Amino acid sequence: MIHRVAVLGAGTMGSRIAAHFSNAGIPALLLDVTPEAARKGLETAAKAKPAAFFTDAGVARVTTGGFDDSLAGIAGCDWVIEAVTERLDIKRELWARVAAVASPGAILSTNTSGIPLAAITEGFDASFRARFLGTHFFNPPRYLHLAELIPLPETAPEVAAFVEDFCGRRLGKGVVRCKDTPNFIGNRIGCFFGATIYKNTVEGGYTIEEVDALTGSLIGLPNSASFRLIDIVGLDVWAHVGRNLYDLVPEDPWRERFLPPPFVNQMIERGWLGEKSGQGFYRRVGKDKTIEALDLNTLEYHPSKKASFATVEAARNIEDLPRRLQTLVDSRDRAGSFLWNVFSDVFLYSAERIPEISDRIVEVDRAMRWGYAHTFGPFELWDALGFEKTARRIESEGRALPENVARMLVAGAKSFYQEEAGRARYFDLEAGAYQPEEPPAGVTLLRRCSTVKSNAGASLKDLGDGVLCLEFHSKLNTLGEDTVSMMYAGVEEAAKNWQALVVANQGPDFSAGANLMLVLLAAQDGEWDELNAAVHRFQQACMALKCSPKPVVVAPFGRTLGGGCEIAMHGARVQASAEAYMGLVEVGVGVVPAGGGCKELLIRLKDARKAFEQIGYAKVSTSAEEARTLRYLSREDGVTMNPDCLVADAKDVALALARDYVPVRPGMVTVGGGAAYALLKMGAWMARQGGFITEYDMVVAQKLAHVLSGGRVTGEQQVSEQYVLDLEREAFLSLCGDPRTQARMQHMLKTGKPLRN
Repeated sequence: MIHRVAVLGAGTMGSRIAAHFSNAGIPALLLDVTPEAARKGLETAAKAKPAAFFTDAGVARVTTGGFDDSLAGIAGCDWVIEAVTERLDIKRELWARVAAVASPGAILSTNTSGIPLAAITEGFDASFRARFLGTHFFNPPRYLHLAELIPLPETAPEVAAFVEDFCGRRLGKGVVRCKDTPNFIGNRIGCFFGATIYKNTVEGGYTIEEVDALTGSLIGLPNSASFRLIDIVGLDVWAHVGRNLYDLVPEDPWRERFLPPPFVNQMIERGWLGEKSGQGFYRRVGKDKTIEALDLNTLEYHPSKKASFATVEAARNIEDLPRRLQTLVDSRDRAGSFLWNVFSDVFLYSAERIPEISDRIVEVDRAMRWGYAHTFGPFELWDALGFEKTARRIESEGRALPENVARMLVAGAKSFYQEEAGRARYFDLEAGAYQPEEPPAGVTLLRRCSTVKSNAGASLKDLGDGVLCLEFHSKLNTLGEDTVSMMYAGVEEAAKNWQALVVANQGPDFSAGANLMLVLLAAQDGEWDELNAAVHRFQQACMALKCSPKPVVVAPFGRTLGGGCEIAMHGARVQASAEAYMGLVEVGVGVVPAGGGCKELLIRLKDARKAFEQIGYAKVSTSAEEARTLRYLSREDGVTMNPDCLVADAKDVALALARDYVPVRPGMVTVGGGAAYALLKMGAWMARQGGFITEYDMVVAQKLAHVLSGGRVTGEQQVSEQYVLDLEREAFLSLCGDPRTQARMQHMLKTGKPLRN
């Protein structure tokens, strides 16, 4: 067991590693050269954006100190992680000091991103090396899923196995085992990807705005794209990683590419290091913070210009990412040529690195997905473009395919990955045959579960062991009639033939809430009877989940907003991802929660004023821990650190509940009547006077106050859940009829942002 961890080095990585152990409930001792440096590192992590800690309370689980005065404290730690500067001499000197004071049973690991572990541990005794390994977390550790695990040949197998399981389950990481090669897997391929982008930028005369437009969400990469990403990382850091990799791979035929291009060296000389120095490839100027971009030829800034490619504008409308990528690459225009040149080089390089950096393509793809947030790893991307078609195009350009890929073609393989009878397989480039690809331990993949019933918006899936799953699969998992229909079907089917029901899905977000377009169209067309019936049907579907004869466990993750949050609040139990951003955000589009959200918060908070503020300000949790504070989660609800394990964990909770489950019956809600309404209205008036809310926010707030106070009842009293649901629906419909609400809905649909009218 790990009861306490020591992190050596309180820089960007070390302080955030300590923060993430705290997120997992594990106290951390954070040390640096001086106590002041360690305290400063912790303070920086506590103020980090995005937040390194789940909640402010987590900071208290981290204590600080200096190497000289507090190193002896690591004797009480079960795991010592070194994250000091990337210099071999400094690391070796520190590990010699650690070896003298660490507990004989403590796990020892380094977070180095590029220095060979064999060099770090050379000369240390066998007992030291038996419990030593590399644990390379990606920055920021809270948000990037990847942890590279690098055992030495001498590392005890049980130590490596324990760390792999602990990182996966307790820290929520996707663990990839790596060989002790320079920059391991993620940064080896990631650095090549970035270097190839810069090479083609210069050779093709592209602007940084053009490249960032081509290498972001358009192709399944983060919105930070390429040059914005380096501004975030720091040009000096990126250049150091590239030069270090160049030095460490003398046999790599592509190594020249890792050297920073001349314009990067010039920028570093001028101190233009990115965001930390106030300017890099981009900068903000003036009071209005206008964004300027760098001209790579003149090194002068100009107002950032929106890049325009005809092919790109057409391709954006293609929702299916593989088909969008094929359209772009097949175009062979300025945009398509850039992407093809980058992709094809990355394909060749990645294939050539097998088995140097990994024996399997699976680890390479996982490392790029989990560490760089790419939708597809290089071999998955090759498949998306068409394996054979892409290989033949490379050959037609006079470039040689790697021998392992050439053998794959000869063998008649059509893709790197395939599914057969619900089982996934990958092509083993060394063995020359397909092998089964088993998901990591504790992971359930819904796409491989058999379907019991399905429609366009949702499905019922068999999770095994008598547990049924209700899966959403509409765009953004928005809620419409298809979803509601399957909610009813799930409760009915579970009652007849199953032990329990889990509400879960696997995608970017659990649910963005109701299908706003359908609501807006109904309101604009005056279809009030139909809209009233639809809202009532959703309310009753949520109550059906709450009062189901069999336990319902909801597994929210990512954005769980509006109706999605209301569904979660009506489960018998919630098993939430640690990164669950839950909230009732309906006021942002000019309405109030109408699926039981007002009712449930009244029941949970027992305080209309708190419920009024929470809904009125559309408070969204920044983590599951904060969702518990906001009472979107109860004290009994569970949290899963690893999002890949969420469905399996929810299933386990459902089975445990099913053993002696007693169904819930509709209950009563305490409301405050006229006095509560007056108090809430006064609060809204004060917020309006203070300029915190708009004139129309005041209108919405009064409707919300009407619901939360119980409508027209006199004095504090108990009312039924259905009574409050009726109030919610009445307020929702009346607000939908107001042109100002419709304007808010239109603005949200068009821009994705709330309108302050």
